[in-house]
This record gives sequence, structure tokens and C-alpha cells, in this order.
Amino acid sequence: MLAYFGPQGTFTEQAARAFSADDELVPFDTVPAALAAARRGEVDAACVPVENSVEGAVPATMDALAEGDPLVATAETVLDVRFSVLVRPGGGEPRTIASHPHALAQVRHWIAENLPTATAVATTSTAAAARSVLAGEFDAAVSAPVAVRHYPLEVLATDVADVRDAKTRFLLLRRPGRLPEPTGHDRTSVVVTATDRVGALSDLLAELALRRINLTRIESRPTKGRLGEYRFYIDLDGHAAEPGVGDALAALRRHCPDTRFLGSYPKAEPGGAPAGTGDFVAAAEWVASLREGRGA
Repeated sequence: MLAYFGPQGTFTEQAARAFSADDELVPFDTVPAALAAARRGEVDAACVPVENSVEGAVPATMDALAEGDPLVATAETVLDVRFSVLVRPGGGEPRTIASHPHALAQVRHWIAENLPTATAVATTSTAAAARSVLAGEFDAAVSAPVAVRHYPLEVLATDVADVRDAKTRFLLLRRPGRLPEPTGHDRTSVVVTATDRVGALSDLLAELALRRINLTRIESRPTKGRLGEYRFYIDLDGHAAEPGVGDALAALRRHCPDTRFLGSYPKAEPGGAPAGTGDFVAAAEWVASLREGRGA
């Protein structure tokens, strides 16, 4: 059983189906609710969006991963973002167009050119917008194409996107357990609460650079405690089982005891710079030989 950020008819549903075609899918109204179901063991895993190439990170996911019982990512998938504009049959020229704020931001130019008099209205999800149109609350919805399978609406336009190569990345999260085996094309994610001192972030980044580990993403979010106190969400190339990455994670934890591991998992789109695994293995063997009196 797989939880996902719903309702039915969202891009997250499409992502959840990409992770598993066989599991029963259970929609939840919010990202925290989907993750809470996984934490309680009510479902095997939860699928949530983590970042969009146009609008950046998804704050609700970032905050929910940093709080509560730990969850770890075991897989990711990336979807091309193309929207459909849905209307009620015979509804006439739309005066209001609704969707999630991230979706509206990705079609604002299309709306300006094609529906210049329509007022954009934010909703909790793209599918919620479709349901609101069906209920007569709004005239049009910017939705995932899959939404038309669930709601009896007409497609006013499809393949809509201001940025043609826009993508959204989704994570599959489970309670901590055995990690996926390294594939050679992996990503590791952590969240670090840095201490309030000069050079704290620089020290963290230096530990990665020293080990020739490629940093692929870094985002900051307030801890919601003291003003000026931030968490840093870090994605890097490599797997925790690899010596270089494992050594870097240990170094991050030494600098910042409040470091949470968010998983090592295969990349949806292979690429990036691999960590210097061979160098670290050779160095560790050399140190072992010194301790055993076998080398110099």
C-alpha cells in the first residue's frame, strides 16, 4: 500500500504509479499527512514531490522530512511537467482559472496570452482545482493530464507549459531499514542544522570538496525556532555505502550533531561525478597496513 499527496488526478499520483503499478494507492490531502501514514506503518511507503526545475524545492516536503520520526528515500522518479486546462462542458469563456501555486507559476505566460481576462486562484493541488471546477466554484483548472480520468471535464488545452523542459522530482519514502544497494549512479540526501558560528556552512561544503564529492543541490529553510536559525538540505552524488561518501557523512555529523540522513537511492536520471571510491579504499588499506606493521 502506497500513500501519495493527493487527491486523485495529480502529478504525484502519476509518480506513485511509476514507482509501483501493483500497490494500492491511497491519496492524502497534504504532504505531512502522507508522510505521517508511512511513519505510523499504515502504508508501506509514501510518494511526495521534492523539487521542481522551475519553482524550486517543495517547502512542505522539506519541513516534514526534517521533523518527526525519520523516513528515508529509497527511490526517486522525475516527471516532465505538461498541464491540461480543464473546463465544465458548455461553460463558456473562463473568468477564473485555478490550480496549485507551483502550477500557476509554470503557465502564467500561457494564461496571459490565451485567457487574458481570467483571474488566477490558488488551490491546495491541481486535482483540487479540477474538483472545484466540477463543483462550479471556478471556471477552469490547470491540472495534470491524468485528472481527466477522474473528473468529467472537457480539455480546453493540453501540453501546456511556459518552460518546455520543466520537470518535477518525486521521492519514495519508507521507515528506516536496509538501504538499496549501490548502483554507481546514486544520490544521497541529508538535512543539517548548522551551528550559529562563523564559517559553519563553509566547513560543511569543504568536507565534500575535500573528498571530491559532487554537491547537486543545497537549500535552506528556517527551523521555525530562533530568527536566523536554518537547516540545510543537501543532495550529493554517491551512496552511503561508498567509502568516500560514508566518510563525508561522518564528517558532517562531527560538525553538526543535528544531521539527519534522508537516504541513498538510485538516480532517476543517471549522471554526475562519482565519488573517489578507489582512492578511499586504497588509503584505508594503507592505514590498516600501518597499524598492523605491514607497511610504511
